[in-house]
Amino acid sequence: MPQKKKPNEQTLTRIYDASVELVWNAWVNPKQVAHWWGPRGFTITTHSKDLITGGFWRYTMHGPDGTDYPNKTVYHEVEKYKKLVYDHGATDETPPLFRVTVTFEPVGKKTQMQLTMSWPTAEIAIEMQKFIKLANGNSTWDRLAEYLQRENQPDSKTEIFVINRSFSVPVEKLFEMWTHPEHLSRWLPPSGATMQFVEARIAEGQESFYKMSFDSGLVLYGKNNYLQIVRPERIEYIQSFCDEHGGPSKHPRLPTWPEKMRTSVQFSPEDESQTRVTVTWQPLGQVSAHELKAFVNLKSGMNQGWGQSFDQLEELLENN
Repeated sequence: MPQKKKPNEQTLTRIYDASVELVWNAWVNPKQVAHWWGPRGFTITTHSKDLITGGFWRYTMHGPDGTDYPNKTVYHEVEKYKKLVYDHGATDETPPLFRVTVTFEPVGKKTQMQLTMSWPTAEIAIEMQKFIKLANGNSTWDRLAEYLQRENQPDSKTEIFVINRSFSVPVEKLFEMWTHPEHLSRWLPPSGATMQFVEARIAEGQESFYKMSFDSGLVLYGKNNYLQIVRPERIEYIQSFCDEHGGPSKHPRLPTWPEKMRTSVQFSPEDESQTRVTVTWQPLGQVSAHELKAFVNLKSGMNQGWGQSFDQLEELLENN
């Protein structure tokens, strides 16, 4: 049963499809950290790292606009493959912003990572959580999932895109917003678009057919073929573009976009009134090198599009 969080803390729990050793090494090896640390669009340069109690990690975050953010992390606890405790956000001239406790626990062949951020007061916690959301800070852990997939399947010729968001509603309520067409059409289309279901059969083994119209004049048709619906835990479906008659088609403005996408939606209660949703996209079938490159290059755009949809979902939930 999820535990209630303290008012001055925020706890994130993620399940990664990789061993504890892989997840730990992704955290502590500077060459691996460079592939995923920070929000989407950021890169990192490590200057030094001493992974011992009392040791320091000095690095610079490079923002997509070219701004550099120097950081100095001090480690308070280092327990190999199990636990890290450190202060985050300090520089040589400024104190840390918060303390982080992260634990790594095997769950079968997977790993549960639980990360708790602690601030001096509840008031500071609220402001910092707003800042982290605005800065897209939690996409860091989505990037980690994508990196681990590549490390865990080095011979794979595909990629994944992952995005998470927590909503202040019970899991059943959030599940309804994904499985009722009248709700889904109100929040899923990105900003500047509307969605209309031509056929709305959101059920396991069934298929929905929809139309999206954009302010720019672009019109898209698509289908979702539902593979699995486990209430209120999981939805799996294959998403594909089609023409107005339902026949197979490509994206009219992105001809190199993969023809089919496997979508996994996981619902995880964080407490009785808070639910995290995890969306995973993966190109399906015979994906060409050009299609895979387009998928990778457009991850920032996917993040923005899903972010807009999640913002609309959040607003809809607040008003209902």
